[in-house]
This record gives sequence, C-alpha cells and structure tokens, in this order.
Amino acid sequence: MTDTTSVDIKQLLGEHPSSPKIVVHLNNLASLATSPQGTTPEIKSYPDAVYFNYYSLGLSLLFKPINMYRPRTNLGRDDLKDADLVLDGIDIYNVPPPKPGASPEQQGTTRLIYATYPVSPVVLSLAPGPSADEATPRAAKLEITPNSTGKDFVQAMGEPDRKGGGAGPSSGSIGIWCEWSKDGVMVEFGGDESKGPKAWETGKDAVWKVISIFPPKED
Repeated sequence: MTDTTSVDIKQLLGEHPSSPKIVVHLNNLASLATSPQGTTPEIKSYPDAVYFNYYSLGLSLLFKPINMYRPRTNLGRDDLKDADLVLDGIDIYNVPPPKPGASPEQQGTTRLIYATYPVSPVVLSLAPGPSADEATPRAAKLEITPNSTGKDFVQAMGEPDRKGGGAGPSSGSIGIWCEWSKDGVMVEFGGDESKGPKAWETGKDAVWKVISIFPPKED
C-alpha cells in the first residue's frame, strides 16, 4: 500500500458527494484497489442520512442532509440532491490477514464485506493537548498503519474521552472501542485481544478494525 495523497482525510468533512476533493480521493483509492468495483458505491438513503459504501476501497461515507432536505429510502445516485448533502462521517476499514491454520469461522471472514483501506499510513491531524505521559505535548499528526494497536493510539493521543465494549465471554462479545471526541476520531479494535472480560488488559495489543472520523466535539 502507498500513501497517494497528502490530503488529511478530515478535510473531506463538510464536502458534497460530487466535490472535487472527494472525487480525487476516491480516484486515488481506486488506483490502488484490486477489485473492479472502483468508485461505484452502494448507496443506502434514509430521511436523516445517506451512506455511500465503497466495499472494495474499505471506505464508507456518511452524508447529512441540510436545507430541510429529507431523502426517501432506496434512492439511486442520480436521484440524490448533492447540494443538500454534506459529508458528516467517514469510516475506514482494516481487514487483518488470516492467522495460520485458523478456520474461516475463527477469522470471521464469512462476515467480512469491506476490503482494507488501500492507503498506508493513514495520516490524521490531532488537536493540541498532552500525550499519554502528560509531560510532553501531542504530535500534530498521527500516522496509522494496518498494524497499529491500541497501545499506539493511546501513546499518541492520550487516554480516550469515551470507551466501551469488551464485556462478556470471548465468544460473541463486542470488541473494545475508544473515542477521542476533540479529535473527531473513534477506533474499534478487532481480534481476540479486543474481547472478553480481560479485554482492557489485552486490548493494548489489539489491532484497529474501523476508524470513524467525524466533526470534533467540544466540551
């Protein structure tokens, strides 16, 4: 995977679906992806949200209606009013390679829909503040690879503002997640390390599964 664009993906927030910034970004991703789907999304429309899902690009875009626009359900791309939709959320996906000897059921590959987002490292700008040790300031940006773990995120971003998941037995439990509200970033983690009653002890070694990007939340 290659970093094909210097654009901070957060800069896409607030753009319309046909924005040149979004079109260029999608074309860059499609040039790296192996699937022929390219930049054609699956669209799911609702009165309060429209999702553009790019499965082969490991990307989902959430557009928020504005100007009193209320899209009907099951609209096609040509039926949407681009001028009345703005990007309000971005999900990027990371599909880890299967572990040697693991069955599809153990890996959960039968449930995987998205490919891995084909740009690495993913670069996110960070809000000013202290790092995890509170003695030094945060870096201005965070570089995320497919192997970045919970420990990597906390070291760079400090303790999350919100967190959850990881409860219950390992089978069927929800993976841990952390949100840094002022950065507009939530991370869901995958693998056995992110689940079960000891997930918050082992989660430091869990690799990220989904990064959700949204407008920063102030106190």
